[in-house]
Amino acid sequence: MPKTSKRSQLIPASPIRRLVPFSDIAKKKGVHVHHLNIGQPDIETPQAMMDAYRNFDDAVLAYGPSAGLPELREAVSQYFHRVGDPVSSDQVFVTTGGSEALVFAFAAVADHGDEILVPEPFYANYNGFAAMLDVQVKPITARAENGFHLPAPEEIAQAIGPKTRAIALANPGNPTGTVYTSEEIEMLGKIATEHDLYLISDEVYREFVYDGATFRSALSLPCADERVIVTDSVSKRFSACGARIGFAVTKNPELADAFTRMGFARLCPATIAQKAAVAAYQLESNYFDPIIQEYQHRRDVLVEGLSQIEGLGLYRPEGAFYTVVQLPVEDADHYCQWLLTDFSVDNETVMMAPAAGFYASQELGHNEARIAYVLNAHALKKAINIIQESLVQYPGRN
Repeated sequence: MPKTSKRSQLIPASPIRRLVPFSDIAKKKGVHVHHLNIGQPDIETPQAMMDAYRNFDDAVLAYGPSAGLPELREAVSQYFHRVGDPVSSDQVFVTTGGSEALVFAFAAVADHGDEILVPEPFYANYNGFAAMLDVQVKPITARAENGFHLPAPEEIAQAIGPKTRAIALANPGNPTGTVYTSEEIEMLGKIATEHDLYLISDEVYREFVYDGATFRSALSLPCADERVIVTDSVSKRFSACGARIGFAVTKNPELADAFTRMGFARLCPATIAQKAAVAAYQLESNYFDPIIQEYQHRRDVLVEGLSQIEGLGLYRPEGAFYTVVQLPVEDADHYCQWLLTDFSVDNETVMMAPAAGFYASQELGHNEARIAYVLNAHALKKAINIIQESLVQYPGRN
């Protein structure tokens, strides 16, 4: 039998989805699983978006342009103008989800064996994207004690080597919920300029910022015209993860040409989903107000509840809908699996994502888990109680 490629073997299993078989077995036994492992919001998809799907009546479901439907590129451009980071429609490239936008960005800036610096913990699929392209993720370690904000510029600069091509980060952060300050974004822009690097900013959660914090896009940096790529998606913004519509934004003509040619190679994003995305981007800006309030409330419920659990370490996330907790266990991977196979309260249990998979440093994250507070407050309170009870009974507790 022929062997698969080394590249395919190096793609890591997702910490977000790897325990799904155990969850499926639990459900077959009649156990209700509270899914805190995946960023799948329970907020309803906007009616205007669903109506666009239902009312699609073209006689032929045809190919669209490789860079995306003109009306969607224009709608996204208008969105950026409204939020104060103006770009033109020809600087927007529609992709099959934010994931493809990130793959395009990594592929456009790095060759075989090159490095991309990423603050860790980071979105676990960055490891997978890099492995697919034979690119190395080099970590810049951030710490829970300061809410996973960036280390000093000297520490970041020390990580830059001859093969470093870019710095990539998610802002607000996944899995951390960190909202980087304006000064931190400015610092990264200066470092990228001084060392002639690209800056890839994954801004999927830019609306979801709490407690009066201010989000700053990398598009606002003085170096944006030359070296910034922003990736984004409708998945979280409009609770439309299954639409698989994202986009990459760049003002750099050479990067724009690279994205165009990559788009040719995969033909086009889904036509119907793009039309639905157009409808979503035409919603009034106040559409997000109650949603942001709801997520902040869930954040507060989660932090208040988890803070009552002895031995569990946490911080107050500033945005997105994730947090990383330090568990009083030696092996969070085993604990998260045990929750699904051996533990329940009133026939209910919890699924979380072990955090080691969100790090590039092999020694980090083994007693941590990512929690996605995408469930309503009532369900979150039940999940918190299950976690508290489970840590009393778990045989591997420290």
